[in-house]
Amino acid sequence: MTDRIIFHMCRSAEWESARSSGSYPGSSQDAADGFIHFSTGSQVEESAAKHRAGQDGLVLLTVDAARLGDALKWEPSRGGQLFPHLYGPLPVAAVLRADPLPLGPDGRHVFPAGFRDTGFWDVQP
Repeated sequence: MTDRIIFHMCRSAEWESARSSGSYPGSSQDAADGFIHFSTGSQVEESAAKHRAGQDGLVLLTVDAARLGDALKWEPSRGGQLFPHLYGPLPVAAVLRADPLPLGPDGRHVFPAGFRDTGFWDVQP
């Protein structure tokens, strides 16, 4: 089985706090929804445009879904697509990398160089 790579966007300060505590509880929106929102590589840019438009100071977390166990559920959302949702805190140990997600001159987020070159970016269950 191939490791599944999923993505989450959060504020830099939230990530720094998570690194200190060992886990990330999610954003206020995640708390309101009862789970932490993730996207696959093919979904994350649209998610950024829809849910994080114009927000600066974000980081993109690249997460090994295999380390999340049964708390990770794939559920239908936007347009019937399956999205990964984590019912519980995100362990820092499951995060493979955290990259700045700055805004470009056009106001859209600039994703890290090589974002799609890993071979894992378009994972579906």
